Amino acid sequence: MAARPVRATSAARAARAESTVLTGARVVLPTGTVENGRLVVEGTKIADVAPDNAHADALVLDLTGHWVVPGFVDIHNHGGGGASFTSGSAEDVLKGVRTHREHGTTTLVASTVTGEMDFLTHRAGFLSELVEQGDLAGIHFEGPFISPCRKGAHSEKLLRHPDPAEVRKLIDAARGTARMMTLATELPGGIDSVRLLAEQGVIAAIGHTDATYEQTVEAIEAGATVATHLFNAMPALGHRAPGPIAALLEDERITVELINDGTHLHPAALELAFHRAGAGRVAFITDAMDAAGFGDGRYQLGPLAVDVKDGVARLVDGGSIAGSTLTLDTAFRRAATIDRLPVEEVVQAISANPARLLGVYDKVGSLEPGKDADLVVLDADFTLKGVMRKGEWVVEPQVG
Repeated sequence: MAARPVRATSAARAARAESTVLTGARVVLPTGTVENGRLVVEGTKIADVAPDNAHADALVLDLTGHWVVPGFVDIHNHGGGGASFTSGSAEDVLKGVRTHREHGTTTLVASTVTGEMDFLTHRAGFLSELVEQGDLAGIHFEGPFISPCRKGAHSEKLLRHPDPAEVRKLIDAARGTARMMTLATELPGGIDSVRLLAEQGVIAAIGHTDATYEQTVEAIEAGATVATHLFNAMPALGHRAPGPIAALLEDERITVELINDGTHLHPAALELAFHRAGAGRVAFITDAMDAAGFGDGRYQLGPLAVDVKDGVARLVDGGSIAGSTLTLDTAFRRAATIDRLPVEEVVQAISANPARLLGVYDKVGSLEPGKDADLVVLDADFTLKGVMRKGEWVVEPQVG
């Protein structure tokens, strides 16, 4: 990555200035892209997005030729930087969080993988402390309530039916920080578990499922609102048996997760999702594991061994894809250059939509006065050049 971490000299300059003004860039706002835009940061917040004049004591940064977009929001992430959210220490988790922040993800939900119930409840309590101190935006439980037919990189011997009592046990263990749970809703107890999650304000996500079209419709009517990594770990779209994909794409209540890494999805599948669901119902995710931002090698994903080669993670036993090594800056660049999506639609999918899902759009997900100063600076080729979180540079733009 071309940009480097914030230098002490810049931090000192920022401390002396009462505000920071970013000028000259294309700034992507909820209302559209502003050419030669200006954005004022005061403390941890965005103060203005179109000031008449910069304050005399402001630190002014000329970003001509660059883009400024909202910080990325990842609702499905298992780790990065060589560290695991599913089993690592607090230091490990924070290392993974820092790695993704350096790639533009300023808001991140930690995802678990299938494990013993006692382990998952303990893990939920552990991760909840990191949510409470502001390092994570919540917890996503992926497994153990998923289909053995579509288990992907989950241990089959640890899978179980979605008993509402056990679902409630995980929610309670998270102490108010559970944000989402992925279920195979066709399994016994699945529909009752969806209703329980909806009642508790936790997103019910349909994924790792072998459901029919009709069973998926039933789960949506019960309160499910997300498709976990659409197309992956579910039956393929069929013309006589359309399966879950058709039901998830056609219902306006569903947000579909997409892993845009060039491995999980063919570009035509991504285009289909955007065409049918629309940019307002897509959330780009990483589904990242430890190797994201780190490199090839042998890793653990829960109890399962994973080999990463040429950036693709696969189980040692069986060869199934095991999450990704994706970071959201790569997903953004791919969407804008290879998929040729309008930048405004990419911003919706990578920032605004997931922020709305999490219920934090009043704070993050767009560049508006009063929101957290979470933003990403990209060059003309959509390569990451800077990251700011809550008014502080995580990666300082090296411009001028």
